[in-house]
Amino acid sequence: MDGVLNIRKEKGFTSFDVVAKLRGILHMKKIGHTGTLDPEAEGVLPVVLGKATKLVDLLTDKQKTYEALMHLGLETDTQDMTGTVLCEKTVEVSEEEVEAVIRGFVGEYKQVPPMYSALKVDGKKLYELAREGKTVERKARTVHFYEIDIKEINLPYVRFSVTCSKGTYIRTLCHDIGQKLGCGGCMEELIRTRSGNFTWEDSMTLTEVEEAVKDGTIEDRVIRIGQVLKDYPEIFCTREGDRLLENGNALTEYFVKGSHKEGWIRMCDSQGEFKGIYQWDEAKNRYQPQKMFL
Repeated sequence: MDGVLNIRKEKGFTSFDVVAKLRGILHMKKIGHTGTLDPEAEGVLPVVLGKATKLVDLLTDKQKTYEALMHLGLETDTQDMTGTVLCEKTVEVSEEEVEAVIRGFVGEYKQVPPMYSALKVDGKKLYELAREGKTVERKARTVHFYEIDIKEINLPYVRFSVTCSKGTYIRTLCHDIGQKLGCGGCMEELIRTRSGNFTWEDSMTLTEVEEAVKDGTIEDRVIRIGQVLKDYPEIFCTREGDRLLENGNALTEYFVKGSHKEGWIRMCDSQGEFKGIYQWDEAKNRYQPQKMFL
């Protein structure tokens, strides 16, 4: 099976746990995931199988949408409810003030990653240093909040959805909102509802994967590589070009039907079978292979 399974990660599992369990369920070794979710978070976790592991960097780069419950008036060392409470304050802000501050985060933003994260400093994960009682300087990273939609305000709780760029920490967003309001804040709950084109509605739990394996329908739920990359334009080889394509060679215009010279394209053989991602190289006057799925 070469493709992607849209997994719904449940609370209590790490993203690595999901991959490990799937290796046992599917009897496959070559499996990876496309974006870490904290153990207490749940939601969409696209998992790549077989040759589709080459897609990890492409899928990780996609926008993601989350629904979060923020708890104002409370700060913890992990910026969520799993940590030690550092500070409690009475929430005296109005709903209008909360809405205004949250709206101010839409757009580009410099976010400092939390100490309790898997980012590495000098080869050691930040959360390992944090557990040793150490705090190190972290460089702010540019993230983008494309949309923030407030679902409900019932102070001290605020429920909202946010669509953001990769590498964004929603618990840090909750912390930063609390800082701007002057009362502090942390994340109570988190659900990832979308990762790129993969949605909550189409996701499967690990139990559902096991059932699909038992009844022989699991391959129907695997999204093929060509389908995952459907947003890229498609070009076909001539019969003469098939042999070059099968060997992962560059292709001049003589060996292809059609033309698309901006960005990546899906290159298919003369029979319409997807083989790899190519890109036009103006200097060399040919299509160069970027990722092959032979």
